[in-house]
Amino acid sequence: MQLANMRRAPPANGTALPKSFLGVGQRIVQREGVLALYKGLGAVVTGIVPKMAIRFSSFELYKSWLANPETGKVSTPAVFFAGLGAGITEAVAVVTPMDVIKIRLQAQRHSTVDPMDVPKYRNAMHAAYTIVKEEGPMTLYKGVALTALRQATNQAVNFTFYLEFKRIARQLQGVDELPSYQHLILGGVSGAMGPISNAPIDTIKTRIQKATSVAGESGWTRFVTVTRDIAQKEGYKAFYRGLTPRVLRVAPGQAITFMVYEKVKSWIDLWNARTPHVRLANEKYA
Repeated sequence: MQLANMRRAPPANGTALPKSFLGVGQRIVQREGVLALYKGLGAVVTGIVPKMAIRFSSFELYKSWLANPETGKVSTPAVFFAGLGAGITEAVAVVTPMDVIKIRLQAQRHSTVDPMDVPKYRNAMHAAYTIVKEEGPMTLYKGVALTALRQATNQAVNFTFYLEFKRIARQLQGVDELPSYQHLILGGVSGAMGPISNAPIDTIKTRIQKATSVAGESGWTRFVTVTRDIAQKEGYKAFYRGLTPRVLRVAPGQAITFMVYEKVKSWIDLWNARTPHVRLANEKYA
C-alpha cells in the first residue's frame, strides 16, 4: 500500500488498484499466490532476534545512565529518551539493512506459484548479495536517517506508554506485579502508538528504500524529492497509507514481546536470587 501510487494512470486492463488493506491482500493472493503475503519473511526472521536483543539491552543501559544517581528512580522523560536511544541503536545496527532487503523482496511483482516467473531477488540472502554487488554495500543503509527517526519515535512512545500504563495498572490494583495477560494487553495498546505517531516517516522511508540507488544523489535530495512527489501527486493522505495493516502487525508483535520479556525477566531475577554467587555479585556491584 505504501509503494502504490494511487493517482497514476490505470493499468491496461482497466482494473483499479484497491484502496483497503483487505482489497490489497486479495489482489496479491489472486495475482501472485498466497505465499506472496510472506515475501521478505526471511529478512524479518533473520533480523528480529538481534533487533529485540539490541532494543531491550540498549534501553536498559540508557535507562540506567539516566536514572537519578541518589534514588535510582527513572523519570518519565528519562524513559522517553532511553527509548529514543534504543530505537536509534537498533536502526543502525540491524533494522535498516533488514528493511531494505525486505522492501526490495516485497516490491517484486511476480507469481509465487509459477516456476517460470523468476524474480530478480530469490530470497533474503540473494537479495543482500545482489544489492551489494550491483549497488554497493552502503545501499543496505539507504534511508538510515529516516529509519533511525522512525525507530526512535517508535520506541520512545512505546516504552513510555507501556511503563506508564504498567505503573497506573499496578497502582489501581495495589499489586507489585501484573499477570501476563495484562502485560499482553498493555503491550498491544502501547505498541499501536508508535505507528500512529510516525506513519509519514515510514511511508517516505519505504519509497526511498525501494528505489535503486542513483550515483551522486544525496540522502537529503532523495528525501525532498520523494516527499514532494507524494504531497503533490498523491495528496497528504498518502503519507498515512498502510497505517491500518502496520498497526495490525506492530501492536500484536509488541504485545507478545512485552509479555514474554516480563516473564523471562522475572525468571532471571528469580534465578539470580536463588544463586548465591550471582546474588553476591549483584550486591557487590549494586
